[in-house]
Amino acid sequence: MRIISSFNYWVLAIMARILSLDTSTEACSVALKLNDEVVEDFRLLPRKHTQLLLPMVQEILANAGVSLKQLDAIAFANGPGSFTGLRIATGVVQGLAFGADLPVVPVTTLETMAFTQYRETYSRHIVSALDARMGEVYWAAYHWNGDGFTCLSEPAVCAPDRVDLQHLPKELQDADWVGVGSGWQLFDQFSPIIQSQLQQTNADLLPRAGDIARLAELYWLQGVRVAAEEAIPVYLRDNVAFKKGEGPHGKSEQGNT
Repeated sequence: MRIISSFNYWVLAIMARILSLDTSTEACSVALKLNDEVVEDFRLLPRKHTQLLLPMVQEILANAGVSLKQLDAIAFANGPGSFTGLRIATGVVQGLAFGADLPVVPVTTLETMAFTQYRETYSRHIVSALDARMGEVYWAAYHWNGDGFTCLSEPAVCAPDRVDLQHLPKELQDADWVGVGSGWQLFDQFSPIIQSQLQQTNADLLPRAGDIARLAELYWLQGVRVAAEEAIPVYLRDNVAFKKGEGPHGKSEQGNT
């Protein structure tokens, strides 16, 4: 277990100015956090991230009447997620941050989804899962402890039936767990044990740049930031594709890329 944010978001006077972006899934989103206001542009347009991302950044900055050099940091979802999407976001963030001499705050997609669920429903025990294709999911488990998130299971990639919370203390296993993210569209492939532990699922929830900005603000205030050239994606998977007819677990199956 590790505590990944230790500031109470709701009572802390926060004044950071952060641009955030995400192309880790089929959604493309950009957000701007100026003091206590967050403006977000969220679009579900698969395979158009390359064409959309920079114009969306330019538009949101222009509408707010600010330039990159007036910001404190740039944040992005560094993964896990779509291999191509993560590369697009990383390249844009590095270029923008280097040109404006700004630090970068990487935030994981899985934590972002957990934060969205907490912010919208006050769910405190959350298993985030993204469909990783090729018969696997990216997943992690989080607990909102009142001052921030504790990561109970580190981000990992595996087959759905290998996702479990059995390593947690009994009181946490018996908590009211919520599953969020596209990985839960494969609900029937998860083990009966974890199926029984979930009170509900929200399989349509995707990472959003607005909540990336909110989380990035917490990290920025803790001094968690990197230089532009150190902003790198987290893939979790070594092999991003298999030969036709070859699956990730030595089975014959049709792989998705």
